[in-house]
Amino acid sequence: MSRHDDHDVREVNFDGLVGPTHNYAGLALGNVASMRHGGLEANPREAALQGLAKMKALMDAGYAQGVLPPQQRPDLGALRALGFSGSDERVLARAAGEAPQLLRAVCSASSMWTANAATVTPSLDAPDGRVHFTPANLQSSFHRFLEPGTTARVLAAIFRDPAHFAHHPVLPATPAFSDEGAANHTRLAGDHGEPGVHLYVYGREAFGWGTEERPVPRRFPARQTLEASQAVARQHGLAESQVVFAQQHPEAIDAGVFHNDVISVGNGPVLLYHEMAFLDEAGTLEALRERMRAPLIPVRIPGEAVSLSDAVASYLFNSQLLSNPDGSMTLVVPGECQENDAVWRTLQDHLLAGANPIGEVVVKDVKQSMRNGGGPACLRLRVVLSAAERAALSGRVLLDDALYVELVAWVERHYRDRLSPQDLADPALARESLTALDELSHLLGIGSIYPFQREGA
Repeated sequence: MSRHDDHDVREVNFDGLVGPTHNYAGLALGNVASMRHGGLEANPREAALQGLAKMKALMDAGYAQGVLPPQQRPDLGALRALGFSGSDERVLARAAGEAPQLLRAVCSASSMWTANAATVTPSLDAPDGRVHFTPANLQSSFHRFLEPGTTARVLAAIFRDPAHFAHHPVLPATPAFSDEGAANHTRLAGDHGEPGVHLYVYGREAFGWGTEERPVPRRFPARQTLEASQAVARQHGLAESQVVFAQQHPEAIDAGVFHNDVISVGNGPVLLYHEMAFLDEAGTLEALRERMRAPLIPVRIPGEAVSLSDAVASYLFNSQLLSNPDGSMTLVVPGECQENDAVWRTLQDHLLAGANPIGEVVVKDVKQSMRNGGGPACLRLRVVLSAAERAALSGRVLLDDALYVELVAWVERHYRDRLSPQDLADPALARESLTALDELSHLLGIGSIYPFQREGA
């Protein structure tokens, strides 16, 4: 297959639309913000509108922006599989009374964090010249383990043309192949239109776990395995010269860095990272330099400037690093970075004043997402596409002014402005959610992607 014109290549950020059941259930062990805010009242409407406002602002600034739909929630099928029977109302009532944590799990709107949806390899790097996708199995937590089936259908519906796109099966949902998707994967290259090197970051080895030579986290679980990262790279046909596997520092995991995108972010040739991001910092940088065609530009933030706790509280590294036509880069940070003196001072004095392409910091309010432990980078799946590949997308998923207006109106029609964990047992919420999702799938033109739309088909 012929390679495309490098000048046609753009990175598209596909953000997840926040679902109607957005709530604070505190489900994610190791995610400090999620655990701290569990049980508080959420505002699904505000959360969805904040996400859309970020998408619109980036679109207006000239960045390619896509949208991905939320999952069907509550997942009553999951409750029925766990032994709850009867009418939908009966299932919800029994779950609320007998297993409230299960009810919270099947109502989670966690699919909004599409950095976990899949791992993507651009056609520039794949031997067959197609864009490759592997949905993450997310087996480390039950509420996320429910997502991959619908995620696979969504990706197959949007990236449908087999001449341009290849879809791989989810890895076996076992601890040995625990896969958290692109939250632990970064592609580095001189430019989006140049061949890249893929940095896979893992927390543990399934078959070498606990050895003296490899320190392991003690407080929180390591979610990504080396074996899962290696399997995804094999699925996508990547050669040894195109990949670097690096272990995340176990002390960072124990501090609440549950994914590597909470402690580092890469774009083009730039790797912005905390000194505690990688267990072997020097070895990781050396391996990247050996494989990259363009010079690596590491931007190291020392612990004396930003502590691990401040990094986790502010989500400095869970920011979007975006390329501009003039070669500069823009860092999109959550408002929490501006509220943290050490982080904001570092952004001004270390980052913007440093010898690197980052020339602008833009602050965005995504507080509803942040309280559940997801910043700007969590909310998007990065997909590098040529003009021909963008033209081959199915449905209406690339944001423009008209789609933005329709999505805002859709949210305002269907979303509640307050939701507590106790509200999740309300049968009306389940009906409202299905009505909203059915309308959304038609609005986006992506067909019957949800289980309730496919029953009896």
